[in-house]
Amino acid sequence: MVFDGLTRNERCVQVIASARHCLTWGGLVGVFCVLEVISPANAQTTGSGKIYTCVDASGRRLSSDRPIPECLDREQRELSSTGVTRRVIPPAQSDADRARETALKQEQVQQREQEKTKQKEAERRNQLMLMRYPNQTKHDAERQSQLQTVQSAVTTIQIRQRELDRQRKELQTELEFYKGDVSKAPPVLQRRVKTNDEEIAVQQKLLQHQEAERQRVNTRFDEELLELKKLWSTPSARTANNAGAEDPSPAVTLRPR
Repeated sequence: MVFDGLTRNERCVQVIASARHCLTWGGLVGVFCVLEVISPANAQTTGSGKIYTCVDASGRRLSSDRPIPECLDREQRELSSTGVTRRVIPPAQSDADRARETALKQEQVQQREQEKTKQKEAERRNQLMLMRYPNQTKHDAERQSQLQTVQSAVTTIQIRQRELDRQRKELQTELEFYKGDVSKAPPVLQRRVKTNDEEIAVQQKLLQHQEAERQRVNTRFDEELLELKKLWSTPSARTANNAGAEDPSPAVTLRPR
């Protein structure tokens, strides 16, 4: 009797049917026939010693001597012949699951590449900062230079504001003849008052902009200083600074002729 390709349940059904047929012969012939049927079936059934079990989509518990096709989309358990769980077989991946897993792996690869790029850019930026500011003296000097530029612009604005204030007082003196009512003043005087008001507003905005620029410069240099202090503390940066301090450029002395 051939049992290859049959499940455990199908084998049992075929064995029982064959045994019933043998018993119709009676006597020793029937007994030998039954033994001949059962022996190969038992050998094939117990040879592997594996039992697979699961609960299908309809809630039925299925068992077989090989992975169960009806449960490929769900968890299966492989049991020993004594009923002990040997391993848990996870659900087989669908095409959609495999596509999602592939997309996730690609995204992770891209993220790692982006992190490497960012790290390289940060290292390059740090090297440039160390080249530009080998010590705090250089950094402080650059800060003062940029703040001086801002202060020069502020001074220019303040000078213009004082000039506009002087012009405003002169216009107020002229408006006293019209009791301070601009609408009663001549068109020329009205235009001068309007122009003065507009220029005062412009200068005020420019001053606010420069104050914001001053704050931006200080904030930027404060943040840079925190980073630079960490970079200056590295052995390579200390070595470079010491070498520069010990090997200054030779001074050139000009002698009168």
